[in-house]
Amino acid sequence: MSLRGEPRRDPPRLTGMHRLHIKRVYDAPEASDGIRVLVDRLWPRGLSKEQARINHWLKDVAPSNALRQWFGHDINRWKEFQYRYLDELAPPNETISQLRELMKGHPVTLLYSARSETHNNAVVLMAFLKRPKKRNSTTTS
Repeated sequence: MSLRGEPRRDPPRLTGMHRLHIKRVYDAPEASDGIRVLVDRLWPRGLSKEQARINHWLKDVAPSNALRQWFGHDINRWKEFQYRYLDELAPPNETISQLRELMKGHPVTLLYSARSETHNNAVVLMAFLKRPKKRNSTTTS
């Protein structure tokens, strides 16, 4: 029984979605990172593979070169960047499927190299991955 006299409920079980994190690739790796996935199209400047300790580099899930260059980390373009990047992520994609597969039963940390912790592609990608997966359905008339 809880303090309020209600039956005690088991805490919610962690699913892959609860174990998805984002982190700047330049921050020190930690055991709690789980599978470390770089989600940038370009390799981070000044960082060796040994320092980065990246398990997977999924370039194809990063924003297109055109979108990345257009955004240029201009905070005034952030809202539009989010819409455009989500449009790029929307079609069925083998790389997104691979990322979702990695998330099953393992903590996953999406790594990015941008300076801003709140205005980068990993923030948008994480929100996209946390949304319920749309199911393909066919309608009959």
